[in-house]
Amino acid sequence: MIGNRLMVIVEWGFPLLSFTSVFFIRWGIMKRETIEQYVADKVEAMLTNTALELVDVEYVREKDWYLRVFIDKEGGVDLEDCRSISEQLSKLLDQDDPIGDSYLLEVSSPGLDRILKKEKDFIRYAGRMVDIHLFAPLSGTKALVGKLMQKKEDKLYILIDEEECILEMKQIAQVRLHIDF
Repeated sequence: MIGNRLMVIVEWGFPLLSFTSVFFIRWGIMKRETIEQYVADKVEAMLTNTALELVDVEYVREKDWYLRVFIDKEGGVDLEDCRSISEQLSKLLDQDDPIGDSYLLEVSSPGLDRILKKEKDFIRYAGRMVDIHLFAPLSGTKALVGKLMQKKEDKLYILIDEEECILEMKQIAQVRLHIDF
């Protein structure tokens, strides 16, 4: 367990050339967003008829390249869930070889302070405290903490100190579940 996330890490190198990898070399390596969508589609298909759901996929460069897959289920995921998805996805990515760079594959829970992105996230966590980060300051601050009431169309309704605040989604950089320490 790292922080508040369970994860399985697999290191990837450059596999042998196959028809698929020749295709990607000839036509160019996929862009980051395309890789994320490709992996998301594959994971969604793998999770069909399971209690697991895909939360997010990130392909990011830090010191190394990381392909991060966040999964969840009612009651939370365990190490076995992460291991199983990691193994299945590893085999699939080895076969298809859509990524030209060496990278580390991480399959984990989204953590206690998960980011809320999808409509169902906002429905599921209505009534919970959230941290909201804005693109531009509002009343002198870019960070807000409030109770998530609802997301309706392109507006987020929250309670801050018992006062309703309505924010346009285009103002919001990120919404995370709030953790009290």
